[in-house]
Amino acid sequence: MKAALRLATAEDIAALVELENRCFDHDRLSRRNFHWMITRANARLTLAEEDGRLLGYALVLFHQGTSLARLYSIASDPQARGHGLGQRLLEAAEQAALENDCAFLRLEVRPDNGAAIALYERNGYLPFARLSDYYEDHTEALRYEKRIRQLSQGRRKRSPYYRQTTEFTCGPASLLMAIAALDRDFRMTRREELRLWREATTIYMTAGHGGCGPHGLALAAWRRGFRVSLMVSVSGPLFLDGVRSEEKRAVMRVVHEDFCAELEQSDVQSLKRGPLDIPAALAAGGQPLVLISSYRLTRSKAPHWVIVTDCDEDFVYLHDPDVDHSIHRRQMDCQHVPVSHAEFDKMSRFGRRKLRAAVIVYPRQ
Repeated sequence: MKAALRLATAEDIAALVELENRCFDHDRLSRRNFHWMITRANARLTLAEEDGRLLGYALVLFHQGTSLARLYSIASDPQARGHGLGQRLLEAAEQAALENDCAFLRLEVRPDNGAAIALYERNGYLPFARLSDYYEDHTEALRYEKRIRQLSQGRRKRSPYYRQTTEFTCGPASLLMAIAALDRDFRMTRREELRLWREATTIYMTAGHGGCGPHGLALAAWRRGFRVSLMVSVSGPLFLDGVRSEEKRAVMRVVHEDFCAELEQSDVQSLKRGPLDIPAALAAGGQPLVLISSYRLTRSKAPHWVIVTDCDEDFVYLHDPDVDHSIHRRQMDCQHVPVSHAEFDKMSRFGRRKLRAAVIVYPRQ
């Protein structure tokens, strides 16, 4: 079989839907899905065809601002199997990831799909997680990953993951993950997420900043008996630029002053004004919460908290508590996300003042 490979266009959608129906009984991509992937998504859809007949495709999604790609779907016509088409499509997917400066390619597969599992494992993919009730028929999924750009080898930590349940609780969600990593008996719940938010928020109003600043998060962790280090690169109240009302700005100043007064009575350690030495923090058993600009991930100019799960000489690995289904991200796409050191340095500076902020939570004494 000498199928030719090419990129998909909108004119291929009808043939793609027909192929999808021939290949899968469940979890099929719709005409609308294919149109979005071809015309709007940060993706690469490669087709295999012979004599004008579509025989297969490989769809890869790229995680903006990171070094992570995901093999979202791969399909081969049942009549074309056994001729190496799956291997060619997988190689095309890896090449697409490399051309987009990705170092990792991840995928999901059904446990009963022996042929696909054999293909992936033959090509160096390693299992690293199981996802219960993943497919439409409630079957679980196996997660596989391959490092397609061979650099240094990381030491990924199996940090727990928690998805934020509101648009303004990324800080509490990140703190929940840090606490759970340090206390295996701790349960991450929405009640505790919102309790942390109430403790740590700078101020919540109908307009303006509604999330948590580093001072409040540091105090919330310290009150729970953890050792805490705090790094903030600028002085004074934070995030005032995003609030127009002088009355609300005045309230935020009072809240900030109250946090600072309480910090002075605590034993929270104040670090030098960045950048944070992440390898040293991790080596000392710390769980670093880092404030980033979400623009480099979602093109939304907002402060956002993530937790660093590991780093090596090539990448910083993040748990991002925000899952945005509108760009086809799922919860597993937000775990141990590899970000180059250069990219992480850019995203960890927020706003015109180039604010750097981090809260490092250490085990209880």
